[in-house]
Amino acid sequence: MIEAQDPLGLWKAWYTEAMASERDVPDAMQVATLGQDGRPHLRTVLAKQVDEAGVVFYTNLNSRKGQDLKGDARIAATFHWKSLERQVHVEGRVRPVRSSEADAYFASRPRGSQIGAWASAQSQPVTSRELLERQVAEVSSRFEGREVPRPPHWSGFRIVPERWEFWQGRHDRLHDRFEFLPEGPGWTMRRLQP
Repeated sequence: MIEAQDPLGLWKAWYTEAMASERDVPDAMQVATLGQDGRPHLRTVLAKQVDEAGVVFYTNLNSRKGQDLKGDARIAATFHWKSLERQVHVEGRVRPVRSSEADAYFASRPRGSQIGAWASAQSQPVTSRELLERQVAEVSSRFEGREVPRPPHWSGFRIVPERWEFWQGRHDRLHDRFEFLPEGPGWTMRRLQP
């Protein structure tokens, strides 16, 4: 049963349980964006921060999702924790993270991921795996013996929530669903039919 009036507190409680029970990455979320042609695009990313300000993820700004979000800031994301029969859905708009936030997170990434952010023109065609590996080797050589700075085309987005929905599966298919909508300085919660 869901009793909370605070979606962030509930998300944190569920995430804590997911970290203990999910074999795979509990911070994985599917994000949906809209392309310039109006078509929806869906992919999986990792939530790197969830707090009062929103849900943060990072990407190549020239990628398909980066370009989608430059054109239309609306976004939807879903966390699915299969082992717990739970989903959390969040809808809102994105804002770019501050450069200092992006710099700090980029510096915490493994060196191979940092190199890959420079080497890969994410979402663009590549003629072969060998070409991609040569690009990685060139970038590795360029930054040999020194720190890898954050590329100018790599940063993060913060989803500023306008709606949260929590779904708890039940064997009788009468699932528990609760929606949180902004009201004044806080949130109001209501139960939804399954």
